This record gives sequence, C-alpha cells and structure tokens, in this order.
Amino acid sequence: MKFISNFTLVLFIAFFIFSCKPSGEKAETGEAGVVAEETGVLYTVNTESSAIMWEGAKVTGKHNGDLKIKSGEISMADGELTGGSFVLDMTTINVMDLEGGKKAGLEGHLKGTGEEEKKDHFFNVNQYPEGKFEITKVTKLMNDQDANYIVKGNLTLKDHTKEIRFRSKVTRENDMVSVMTPAFTIDRTEWGINYGSASLSDGLKDKAINDEIGLQVKLFAKK
Repeated sequence: MKFISNFTLVLFIAFFIFSCKPSGEKAETGEAGVVAEETGVLYTVNTESSAIMWEGAKVTGKHNGDLKIKSGEISMADGELTGGSFVLDMTTINVMDLEGGKKAGLEGHLKGTGEEEKKDHFFNVNQYPEGKFEITKVTKLMNDQDANYIVKGNLTLKDHTKEIRFRSKVTRENDMVSVMTPAFTIDRTEWGINYGSASLSDGLKDKAINDEIGLQVKLFAKK
C-alpha cells in the first residue's frame, strides 16, 4: 500500500509540473539568418491593435499578459507573404491575470524596474527597451487549418539574436493584412534570460521557473 501511495504521489507531482508549462508547440531555433528582402506592397502595422501575447510558468502556476508592438511592416507580393519585421516595446510588458500590488510587482520584476539587484533577472528594459523580429524566410503551408505559412525569422532580445521557426496564418482583405500565429514556445535561456531556470541552477525546487515562454503573435497592418 505504501508503494502504491508513493507511486500515486509521484504521478500527481509529475502531472502537476507538466501542466504548469506554457501552451503551444516548441519553436525550432538556430543561428541568425539573412533577413528576407521585403518585396511587393508594404503594409504598416497598426500598433494600437497589434500585440504579442505571452505566458510564463513555474512549478506552482502560470501568468500571462501581452506586449505592445512599437512599429513594423509586412510585405506582400501577388497575395503572398514575402517579408516583414516589427519592433517590440519591452517597456509595455503587461500582466493580465493579476491586479493591484501583485500585478505591479510582477511587472516590475519582469521589466527589471524595481529593486536594483533584480534589474537583470528577466528583460532589463532600462538597458534593453526594445526587441525585434525580422523575417528571414517564408514557406507556403498546405492542409493546415490553423496556418498557411511556416515563418522563419531573427528574434532579438537583450542583444541576443536567434532564428526561430513557427507556423502563421496570414490573411489579406482589401487593404488590410492580419498575421496570427498558433501558440508556440521559445527557450528563454537561449536569449540570456536565465533567472530561476531549473536547468541552470540546482536546489530551486518549487521556486523554479520554466525555461519556456509561450508566445502568440497578433498583427494587423494596413497599406
């Protein structure tokens, strides 16, 4: 009976830890690639309606929020995506699942605008106020109800640049273009965001923060 109880406990803990991971498939990463030439018609990103949705997780739960786009453009030729880029305003990191002091505290920790010793725990927005994504290659995707392109591009965070690959659904209607991605994840440690990583530090136990960050791109652009 003791063995069964212990085994059940192990299963419960394993399930709990597994469930506290960001949603989405893991994006492939590699060394930075050559940025694609933006050919055809340029569409300017609407910074008011566009955002990057994010999700972070630790052993004891998850948090989610959004991040504003500072500027960007998408290029289309003959109805097909050819390139694009956008700048992330890291100073706009927003926590959506908390309120009041807890919300302000987590936002300050993520931005690194609170206590001096915590400024570089995550994104250190005073030193790195912007991030950037630049498309390097697009490939048409067939028979996928959630996406019609595979997009590869250089993501820069905290002066670290890696090429990532993810699925995306691009829709054009009249003079508008929307770019929506299914949720995907990246390993934050590849961009030097190492705070609380169980893979880099021993003994964190229930304070460990998952290395993966969940992301979902929502872009709206107009000619």
